Amino acid sequence: MSKAILDADEILQHATPLTGQQGQEIQPWGHLIRMPIALAESACKESVDNLNQLLADTMTLRDLYKKHHWQVSGHTFYQLHLLFDKHYAEQSTLIDEIAERIQLLGGVSIAMAPDVAETTLIPRPPKGREPVPVQISRLLHAHEIVLKEARSMARLAAKREDDGTNDLLVSSVIRTNELQVWFVAEHVVDTPVVRME
Repeated sequence: MSKAILDADEILQHATPLTGQQGQEIQPWGHLIRMPIALAESACKESVDNLNQLLADTMTLRDLYKKHHWQVSGHTFYQLHLLFDKHYAEQSTLIDEIAERIQLLGGVSIAMAPDVAETTLIPRPPKGREPVPVQISRLLHAHEIVLKEARSMARLAAKREDDGTNDLLVSSVIRTNELQVWFVAEHVVDTPVVRME
């Protein structure tokens, strides 16, 4: 073979994807990496543990919104179909913010569905379809769990001088969830649909 062909073959070998690779974890679950963020390691550890719980519950709430988005029915179908999808997207944004905060604190964020299912405090719904009032009740209960956690965790973060976590919890998690509760709860106010008696 000529030198030009060998060089082309070598180049192709470098361009070929290396699949099926295996290796060790570079950071085991539960171990913190010390980040130079001027925050005590104990504060980072507490926030990482709390945020992973909140992350699991926020991922569950997000998925509950998608389930109900697909399975909603009845005369409010269209508006709830759109609202549930909007809330799903907003919860997805929160998930990213919470996971990134965990990583910034030197932790490892929970990520896979089986781990989330083991961790979440939100009750699992049935696989089948449920009436709209039941869907909404489930969503409101899930929001209440998330809000209770977020408020408690915000107080703990403030006490530990973890202002970044406190800000995330108050400015993003609590405010977003409270607003979503309002929009969802108004759909189960018992008012006449067609006429007044």
